[in-house]
Amino acid sequence: MNSHIKQFCDDRVAEFSSISEERKLLLSKLSNYISEKSKVDEVINLVYICTHNSRRSHFGQVWAHIASRYFDVKNVFTFSGGTEATAFNINAINALKRVGFEISSEDSISSNPRYHLRFDDSEAPIICFSKVYNHAENPSSAFAAIMTCSDAEQNCPFIPGVELRIGTTYDDPKAFDNSPEQDEKYSERCAQIAREILYVFSLI
Repeated sequence: MNSHIKQFCDDRVAEFSSISEERKLLLSKLSNYISEKSKVDEVINLVYICTHNSRRSHFGQVWAHIASRYFDVKNVFTFSGGTEATAFNINAINALKRVGFEISSEDSISSNPRYHLRFDDSEAPIICFSKVYNHAENPSSAFAAIMTCSDAEQNCPFIPGVELRIGTTYDDPKAFDNSPEQDEKYSERCAQIAREILYVFSLI
């Protein structure tokens, strides 16, 4: 991965002590799921779910992909979805650009374009666009559902095909849209999600 993203990951790993013991216990449930799959060389499908699939769930998809490369965990495939489709939010995109991702869209005039996130010259980009959690491009069985917001946790009482469902909810940076704190809060949430997902993969 490029040096900027690698350094960002190094910095987040150095912050593991800031994660509470209660939170670490919760995150370890996802680590155990991934570890068990990894031990028997099974495909590991992780689907990050939030209401609009526009901010936190995309951060989850992206950082789980990066964490699997950072810690060299094989057979990991990451996805995101929502209870409704909207668009990958520009403020979340910009937060990832500030980290070092090169991001372009297939169709800039679409209301919900597919974005290509490049992080390594030798690897295919991560593809992100807003979709419902049971979209055809997401796995329909044998996956972990990671709920990144409380609304999705409450509004998805049943997810078919899920092997593990875990709620790792985060505050929504949308609350700071169009405010002086906007960029700071999006970067803060991006870093928090990266830190916790890197912690998950560090235990494998």
